[in-house]
Amino acid sequence: MLKEIMKDADERMSKSVAAFQGELKKIRTGRAHTSLLDHVTVEYYGSDVPLNQVANVGVEDARTLTVAPWEKQMVPVVEKAIMTSDLGLSPATAGSVIRVPLPPLTEERRRDLVKVVRHEAEGARVAIRNNRRDAIHHIKDLLKEKGITEDEEHRSEDEVQGLTDKHVAEVDQILAAKEDELMEV
Repeated sequence: MLKEIMKDADERMSKSVAAFQGELKKIRTGRAHTSLLDHVTVEYYGSDVPLNQVANVGVEDARTLTVAPWEKQMVPVVEKAIMTSDLGLSPATAGSVIRVPLPPLTEERRRDLVKVVRHEAEGARVAIRNNRRDAIHHIKDLLKEKGITEDEEHRSEDEVQGLTDKHVAEVDQILAAKEDELMEV
Protein backbone atom coordinates (compact mmCIF):
# COMPACT_ATOMS: atom_id res chain seq x y z
CA MET A 1 0.00 0.00 0.00
CA LEU A 2 2.82 2.41 0.84
CA LYS A 3 4.53 1.75 -2.50
CA GLU A 4 1.30 2.65 -4.30
CA ILE A 5 1.05 5.92 -2.36
CA MET A 6 4.69 6.75 -3.20
CA LYS A 7 4.25 5.86 -6.85
CA ASP A 8 1.08 7.96 -7.09
CA ALA A 9 2.74 10.92 -5.36
CA ASP A 10 5.77 10.67 -7.65
CA GLU A 11 3.59 10.52 -10.78
CA ARG A 12 1.48 13.48 -9.69
CA MET A 13 4.55 15.55 -8.83
CA SER A 14 6.09 14.68 -12.21
CA LYS A 15 2.87 15.80 -13.92
CA SER A 16 3.08 19.11 -12.06
CA VAL A 17 6.62 19.62 -13.38
CA ALA A 18 5.50 18.66 -16.91
CA ALA A 19 2.59 21.12 -16.71
CA PHE A 20 5.04 23.83 -15.64
CA GLN A 21 7.25 23.06 -18.64
CA GLY A 22 4.18 23.22 -20.90
CA GLU A 23 3.31 26.67 -19.54
CA LEU A 24 6.87 27.88 -20.14
CA LYS A 25 6.65 26.91 -23.82
CA LYS A 26 3.92 29.51 -24.25
CA ILE A 27 6.16 32.25 -22.91
CA ARG A 28 8.17 33.49 -25.82
CA THR A 29 11.79 34.41 -25.75
CA GLY A 30 13.61 36.36 -28.44
CA ARG A 31 13.75 33.37 -30.78
CA ALA A 32 11.02 32.03 -33.05
CA HIS A 33 9.76 28.59 -32.04
CA THR A 34 6.76 26.70 -33.42
CA SER A 35 5.46 25.91 -29.90
CA LEU A 36 4.59 29.62 -29.50
CA LEU A 37 1.46 29.01 -31.57
CA ASP A 38 0.52 25.67 -29.96
CA HIS A 39 -2.31 27.09 -27.88
CA VAL A 40 -3.82 29.17 -30.71
CA THR A 41 -7.17 27.72 -31.83
CA VAL A 42 -8.89 28.29 -35.18
CA GLU A 43 -12.57 28.12 -36.11
CA TYR A 44 -12.74 25.18 -38.55
CA TYR A 45 -16.11 24.02 -39.89
CA GLY A 46 -17.93 25.09 -36.73
CA SER A 47 -15.49 23.88 -34.07
CA ASP A 48 -12.34 25.26 -32.51
CA VAL A 49 -9.26 23.21 -33.38
CA PRO A 50 -5.55 23.78 -32.64
CA LEU A 51 -3.70 25.73 -35.32
CA ASN A 52 -1.33 22.85 -36.08
CA GLN A 53 -4.32 20.73 -37.19
CA VAL A 54 -5.26 23.12 -40.01
CA ALA A 55 -1.86 24.48 -41.04
CA ASN A 56 1.83 23.74 -41.26
CA VAL A 57 3.79 25.85 -38.77
CA GLY A 58 7.48 26.38 -39.41
CA VAL A 59 10.42 28.61 -38.54
CA GLU A 60 11.69 30.76 -41.40
CA ASP A 61 14.50 32.45 -39.47
CA ALA A 62 15.32 33.42 -35.87
CA ARG A 63 12.59 36.06 -35.76
CA THR A 64 9.92 34.78 -38.17
CA LEU A 65 7.40 31.95 -38.10
CA THR A 66 5.59 30.76 -41.22
CA VAL A 67 2.08 29.35 -41.19
CA ALA A 68 0.82 27.58 -44.32
CA PRO A 69 -2.86 26.61 -44.04
CA TRP A 70 -3.78 23.42 -45.88
CA GLU A 71 -6.88 25.01 -47.39
CA LYS A 72 -6.80 28.35 -49.25
CA GLN A 73 -10.00 29.67 -47.60
CA MET A 74 -8.46 29.19 -44.13
CA VAL A 75 -5.79 31.88 -44.66
CA PRO A 76 -7.84 34.85 -43.34
CA VAL A 77 -9.30 32.75 -40.50
CA VAL A 78 -5.85 31.61 -39.35
CA GLU A 79 -4.48 35.14 -39.67
CA LYS A 80 -7.31 36.50 -37.51
CA ALA A 81 -6.81 33.75 -34.90
CA ILE A 82 -3.10 34.62 -34.57
CA MET A 83 -3.89 38.34 -34.40
CA THR A 84 -6.52 37.93 -31.67
CA SER A 85 -4.40 35.54 -29.57
CA ASP A 86 -2.82 36.83 -26.37
CA LEU A 87 0.65 36.78 -27.94
CA GLY A 88 0.54 40.31 -29.35
CA LEU A 89 1.73 39.24 -32.81
CA SER A 90 0.81 40.84 -36.13
CA PRO A 91 0.88 38.34 -39.00
CA ALA A 92 1.37 39.33 -42.65
CA THR A 93 -0.16 37.32 -45.50
CA ALA A 94 1.75 36.66 -48.70
CA GLY A 95 -0.48 34.56 -50.94
CA SER A 96 -1.21 31.33 -49.12
CA VAL A 97 1.60 31.71 -46.56
CA ILE A 98 1.27 33.76 -43.39
CA ARG A 99 4.49 35.20 -41.98
CA VAL A 100 4.51 36.01 -38.27
CA PRO A 101 7.40 38.33 -37.39
CA LEU A 102 8.40 38.31 -33.72
CA PRO A 103 9.30 41.76 -32.45
CA PRO A 104 12.49 41.93 -30.39
CA LEU A 105 11.88 41.94 -26.64
CA THR A 106 12.63 45.11 -24.71
CA GLU A 107 14.46 44.95 -21.37
CA GLU A 108 11.24 45.91 -19.55
CA ARG A 109 9.25 43.20 -21.33
CA ARG A 110 11.95 40.65 -20.49
CA ARG A 111 11.68 41.55 -16.80
CA ASP A 112 7.89 41.23 -16.97
CA LEU A 113 8.25 37.79 -18.54
CA VAL A 114 10.69 36.75 -15.79
CA LYS A 115 8.05 37.74 -13.22
CA VAL A 116 5.46 35.64 -15.07
CA VAL A 117 7.87 32.68 -15.19
CA ARG A 118 8.57 32.98 -11.46
CA HIS A 119 4.83 33.07 -10.76
CA GLU A 120 4.34 29.91 -12.83
CA ALA A 121 7.22 28.24 -10.96
CA GLU A 122 5.62 29.09 -7.61
CA GLY A 123 2.35 27.58 -8.88
CA ALA A 124 4.21 24.38 -9.77
CA ARG A 125 5.87 24.28 -6.34
CA VAL A 126 2.48 24.71 -4.65
CA ALA A 127 1.04 21.87 -6.75
CA ILE A 128 3.95 19.63 -5.72
CA ARG A 129 3.47 20.52 -2.04
CA ASN A 130 -0.25 19.78 -2.36
CA ASN A 131 0.65 16.34 -3.70
CA ARG A 132 2.95 15.87 -0.69
CA ARG A 133 0.12 16.85 1.67
CA ASP A 134 -2.24 14.35 0.02
CA ALA A 135 0.33 11.54 0.23
CA ILE A 136 1.05 12.23 3.90
CA HIS A 137 -2.69 12.33 4.57
CA HIS A 138 -3.05 8.84 3.02
CA ILE A 139 -0.12 7.59 5.11
CA LYS A 140 -1.72 8.94 8.31
CA ASP A 141 -5.01 7.27 7.35
CA LEU A 142 -3.13 3.96 7.02
CA LEU A 143 -1.66 4.48 10.49
CA LYS A 144 -5.10 5.17 11.95
CA GLU A 145 -6.43 1.97 10.35
CA LYS A 146 -3.46 0.11 11.87
CA GLY A 147 -2.23 -0.78 8.39
CA ILE A 148 1.31 0.40 9.15
CA THR A 149 3.48 1.04 12.21
CA GLU A 150 4.64 4.46 13.41
CA ASP A 151 8.17 3.69 12.20
CA GLU A 152 6.85 2.95 8.71
CA GLU A 153 4.85 6.18 8.86
CA HIS A 154 7.94 8.26 9.68
CA ARG A 155 10.03 6.52 7.00
CA SER A 156 7.27 7.03 4.44
CA GLU A 157 6.86 10.70 5.33
CA ASP A 158 10.62 11.18 4.92
CA GLU A 159 10.43 9.45 1.54
CA VAL A 160 7.55 11.70 0.43
CA GLN A 161 9.55 14.73 1.56
CA GLY A 162 12.51 13.47 -0.48
CA LEU A 163 10.28 13.17 -3.57
CA THR A 164 8.98 16.68 -2.92
CA ASP A 165 12.50 18.12 -2.58
CA LYS A 166 13.59 16.37 -5.80
CA HIS A 167 10.69 17.75 -7.84
CA VAL A 168 10.95 21.26 -6.38
CA ALA A 169 14.66 21.26 -7.26
CA GLU A 170 13.72 20.21 -10.81
CA VAL A 171 11.28 23.16 -11.04
CA ASP A 172 13.98 25.52 -9.74
CA GLN A 173 16.45 24.21 -12.33
CA ILE A 174 13.94 24.69 -15.17
CA LEU A 175 13.13 28.17 -13.84
CA ALA A 176 16.80 29.21 -13.78
CA ALA A 177 17.29 28.00 -17.35
CA LYS A 178 14.21 29.86 -18.58
CA GLU A 179 15.26 33.07 -16.79
CA ASP A 180 18.69 32.88 -18.44
CA GLU A 181 17.03 32.29 -21.81
CA LEU A 182 14.71 35.28 -21.32
CA MET A 183 17.43 37.69 -20.24
CA GLU A 184 19.74 36.64 -23.09
CA VAL A 185 19.95 39.44 -25.65
